[in-house]
Amino acid sequence: MVTSSLVNTYPLASYTFGTKEPKMEKDTSVADRLARMKVNYMKEGMRTSVEGILLVQEHNHPHILLLQIGNTFCKLPGGRLKPGENEIEGLKRKLTSKLGATVPALVPDWQIGECVAVWWRPNFETIMYPYCPPHITKPKECKKLYLVHLSEREYFAVPKNLKLLAVPLFELYDNVQRYGPVISTIPQQLSRFQFNMITK
Repeated sequence: MVTSSLVNTYPLASYTFGTKEPKMEKDTSVADRLARMKVNYMKEGMRTSVEGILLVQEHNHPHILLLQIGNTFCKLPGGRLKPGENEIEGLKRKLTSKLGATVPALVPDWQIGECVAVWWRPNFETIMYPYCPPHITKPKECKKLYLVHLSEREYFAVPKNLKLLAVPLFELYDNVQRYGPVISTIPQQLSRFQFNMITK
């Protein structure tokens, strides 16, 4: 695990993007997802999920890589941990599943940095909070966002049914309507880091 207040960001152009087989969503709607979460909760207890913040730079400004499903919905790469799975190893597994090549030699050596945010889902609803409300004794999900330190050159394989977007921090900031409460607050969470823009 890498902990540093300095984050090196490399130009988007130094990365290579390919495609791989589609990764279908398990749920076709938010209601389906919440229903599945409820079933899993009965079996396994609170859902723990991890997501990665992957930074690149364009025009000397940090951009975050987001996966876009359809024309509107964006999400960070990551997902649900298996019961008892280590968060760092689980995030590496999820990043490889979402963005790693099918050839093992091309899969990035994911360098997971520090946890920059923790979000809680108190009930089987879409609302999440950056704290666990005091009256909630059994939250339904805990989601942790980790900074991922990218090397200067990487190959990303994007599932054919998804788009990988590089979105500037200034577009995410305070843009809850477009990106939701978790992604739109990433600029604040990253404000304590110093970005080293490597432009070669």
